[in-house]
Amino acid sequence: MTSILRSPQALQLTLALIKPDAVAHPLILEAVHQQILSNRLLIVRRRELVWRREDCRRFYREHEGRFFYQRLVEFMASGPIQAYILAHPDAIQLWRMLMGPTRVFRARHVAPDSIRGSFGLTDTRNTTHGSDSVASASREIAAFFPDFSEQRWYEEEEPQWRWGAVRYSPEAGVHCAACTGGQDRPDTGLSL
Repeated sequence: MTSILRSPQALQLTLALIKPDAVAHPLILEAVHQQILSNRLLIVRRRELVWRREDCRRFYREHEGRFFYQRLVEFMASGPIQAYILAHPDAIQLWRMLMGPTRVFRARHVAPDSIRGSFGLTDTRNTTHGSDSVASASREIAAFFPDFSEQRWYEEEEPQWRWGAVRYSPEAGVHCAACTGGQDRPDTGLSL
């Protein structure tokens, strides 16, 4: 990729998933979406999809053979999920902090206001997923958004997002650098 990816000023991308347990409850889904917005994470792309078992198996293959693997695959294929590409100067770490610990019991005790502490049901049904590194973010974004070119985004769009007037479109549920229409409001929160 281009040198802008190594620039400390560049926005970082991460994948965020809202799991079937949260998507099934519109109030929880909206609360998680509002957490994203209120914490100044920019929504680059967003889509709802139902994941096929084969895709789940491929995505979670690093866990194959572990006791929870089949349960995780079945759960993730059980209903709609929301997938997001989020941007922020420290997107990976910020999203992981907002999610809280993977284990719901631990999240409820050490991070009760986190997404998992507030809405998680079990360690599998823990509301959200997030990339844990730049490499996994790139791989995971490509799995959920195959038409998204990370390199093109960094070359063509990222400077506009970083320096331009980024706006949030409530109709689309995403941010954009050049939204049009009277309903869009500026995202006043991002200062880099």
